[in-house]
Amino acid sequence: MTAFPDIGTAGAAGATSALPAAGEARYAALAARFRPVFDRIAEGALNREQTRTLPFEQVGWLKDAGFTALRVPAAYGGDPVSHEHLFRLLVELAEADPNVAHLLRSHFSFGETVALQPEPFRDRWFPRILAGQIFGNAASERGNALGTTTTKLRRQHGQWLLSGEKYYTTGSIFADWVVVMASTAGVAGRQYAVVPASAPQVRILDDWDGFGQPLTGTGSAVFTDVPVEAEDILTRRITSTLEPAFFQLCLLAVLAGIGRAAVRDATTLVQGRTRTFNTGSGALFRDDPQIQEHVGTLAAKTYAAEAVVAAAARDLDAASDPDLGLSPEDAFLRAELAVQQAHVVVPPLVLDVAGGLFEVTGASAVGRDKALDRHWRNARTVATHNPRIFKARAVGDYLINGTLPEGLHSIGEAAPASDSPTPSTSGATN
Repeated sequence: MTAFPDIGTAGAAGATSALPAAGEARYAALAARFRPVFDRIAEGALNREQTRTLPFEQVGWLKDAGFTALRVPAAYGGDPVSHEHLFRLLVELAEADPNVAHLLRSHFSFGETVALQPEPFRDRWFPRILAGQIFGNAASERGNALGTTTTKLRRQHGQWLLSGEKYYTTGSIFADWVVVMASTAGVAGRQYAVVPASAPQVRILDDWDGFGQPLTGTGSAVFTDVPVEAEDILTRRITSTLEPAFFQLCLLAVLAGIGRAAVRDATTLVQGRTRTFNTGSGALFRDDPQIQEHVGTLAAKTYAAEAVVAAAARDLDAASDPDLGLSPEDAFLRAELAVQQAHVVVPPLVLDVAGGLFEVTGASAVGRDKALDRHWRNARTVATHNPRIFKARAVGDYLINGTLPEGLHSIGEAAPASDSPTPSTSGATN
């Protein structure tokens, strides 16, 4: 078994139990600042989803309000918020529109990566984030073998060039820059190349055909000999980044926000309903004890999901706290285990809420004009990104055998059973 120093009050499980909830006054101020923007975004969310209108304008509102620069360090002119506060805000944004919260996942994750790079890289990119520039992601592909990428970086006449095709490029259609996973001949593992989204050699398509999260800009991107500056090529290492845990926790925050939206809509339905069933109490739904109990149960499940997200975010704060003095390996482990455990419990809670919404109304609730099914469709889509059964297995394997969880996730075609490789520790998160 691999030995690790104590990383929490109860090892892998319950690591946040000794962490106090701090800074509520700070969060109240942040929420007061951004809730008016979230309210504006919520006003048109249903119509945008019904008409497939991408939220370019809404992303602009968030940039103008400074939301996209919330993690820029003070040394670069920012007023950075904690992970806990950022993820709580993302939950509120996801309640307003889960598509908008989801599409910013890669943007905020890139900021986490920048923070761990050498000073010249930080000097190059933090001012751009502070100025409101947005970053998208292009990592996953179709048809690649597990642990590999068909997108290549090559040197030609003294210039680095990037070529390849990606899918699931969430957020890139809204972005100023795209962070692209690639490989280089003779270089181990995979690299990230940061390229301008507006370059003529970059083509980004809105061709995502999933039944949920339709407005995240997820789809294809084609890169054809895109020039890349040498200083904008990164090699990711498992011991030097908390980005994988951060990346996954963004999805869980989106799920918690969807749960809040479903409870909101369930409450509104019950408050306004006048029709009832003779098989029930015969009273107005708002006065029926069973309906009251069901709404309360939906709210409790959503509360639990949101609390788990906040707890995992506090573990990210602890992992990156210099006063705790964790090694890079221990910091990675603390963050990764927290988020993997959260990933086991949050999706089923929210899926139960999104489906249970329909238990507080009648057949009229399934009208397409209401689009209440969007909560389940969106939650189900987010929850498919990384199967929770693998997260549960990884946590159990660590607790029982000391096996470290995968740090840099990868997806691709499985190798034949006879020559399946050892899972890669360098890759992309779908």
